[in-house]
Amino acid sequence: ALMEMVVNGVSTRKVAQITEELCGTEFSKSTVSDLCKRLDPIVNAWNNRPLHDSSFPFVIVDALYLKVREEGRVRSRGALIGIGVNADGYREVLGVMLGDSESEASWSEFFGWLKSRGLKGVDLIVSDDHGGLVRAIRRNFQGVTWQRCQTHFMRNILDATPKSLQDEIHSRIRPILEAPDAKTARMLLEKVLEEYETKAPKAMAVLEAGFEDVTAVLALPEKYRKRLRTTNPMERLNEEIRRRERVIRIFPNRESAIRLIGALLMETDEKWASGKKYLDMTEYLEWRQGQSPISSHTKVTRIG
Repeated sequence: ALMEMVVNGVSTRKVAQITEELCGTEFSKSTVSDLCKRLDPIVNAWNNRPLHDSSFPFVIVDALYLKVREEGRVRSRGALIGIGVNADGYREVLGVMLGDSESEASWSEFFGWLKSRGLKGVDLIVSDDHGGLVRAIRRNFQGVTWQRCQTHFMRNILDATPKSLQDEIHSRIRPILEAPDAKTARMLLEKVLEEYETKAPKAMAVLEAGFEDVTAVLALPEKYRKRLRTTNPMERLNEEIRRRERVIRIFPNRESAIRLIGALLMETDEKWASGKKYLDMTEYLEWRQGQSPISSHTKVTRIG
């Protein structure tokens, strides 16, 4: 019960107070912390479980920053998290790793770890446009399609847009992102670029440069696009982690960070496994089978 309270966002100090009030027994903060360490083997076993039982056509990745005390100093560390949609259409949390930063090296280590555990069959990866992350995706998943998060992309454009034109440009870009096919999206793009290239040149430069990556999802059958065009499913997960992490503020070490975040992600993973399918994969698998054959060399590079 004490461990459950901590995982659900109750501070160790408050847990100690509540236990004393309810039971008349005093538990120190350090005792509560020591009890929570019993979660470590459970969380670590789940976080390192084999992934080879299924393929994961769709993967979404993101990072959030935490404060961790190391060598007597408080340092910012990136929690790298991946979720996947398996061939049966269920979401799974693939794992969490604490990196020194959100660098190419950290992301490459994360992807290498996922592949060593059996991650395979990846067809599309969704993420934001962080340089180190994108380079790591291209290095570790050659031949896989990268979908740039449309929500982050829209923010990038609006940040480069004069304030007086933001609403107007937002309404003109949405139809591009929601176009029925790449040809229509390209046609709408040309119109917007022509109309605003002098009024909002910086925003149009961002739009034109990111167009191909942000509309990559249009290659998929229509029913799959809405849920795979942004990292929003990951953002919601991050918000829940933040709600519980805010109580702690500064983790005493890396192990405590993985313990709390891992326990929450494990709980989420169990809910997803016993809940409804996230996507019906029938149409996708039929569509994939109908695509042009891939050479054996490309198959190897696609799944790393």
